[in-house]
Amino acid sequence: MESGAGKHWTEEEVKALLSVWSEKNIRKQLHGTLRNKGIFIYIAKRLQELGVCRDWKQCRAKYKNLKYEYRTVKYAHNSGDVTKSMKFFHDLDAILRYEPVTQLAAEENGRCPATETQPNTSPTADSAQ
Repeated sequence: MESGAGKHWTEEEVKALLSVWSEKNIRKQLHGTLRNKGIFIYIAKRLQELGVCRDWKQCRAKYKNLKYEYRTVKYAHNSGDVTKSMKFFHDLDAILRYEPVTQLAAEENGRCPATETQPNTSPTADSAQ
């Protein structure tokens, strides 16, 4: 399946993104990281292994949109408006509810295991764009 910049994400593609995003090491790296191009390059490669052809920019855009939509619905629910909903709300709730509170939580024993498998996440690699 070919997916261009203007193509909508299919339900299967979103499910694949959510499955990669739900991995503990990915969640830890994404939380609080400003320069995250390397993480999304890794996510795009993982999605390719699952048969989803999206580049890192598309993955980052979809991640941001899903997160924004989730927070909008969550805020509405907390305000008493239960009419707002979204398709993958429960999946996202399971992923985002466990975000670490501090950066120290992601660096158990002084290192993050996800960083060891992710050589392209250094700020210098991201600044080179």
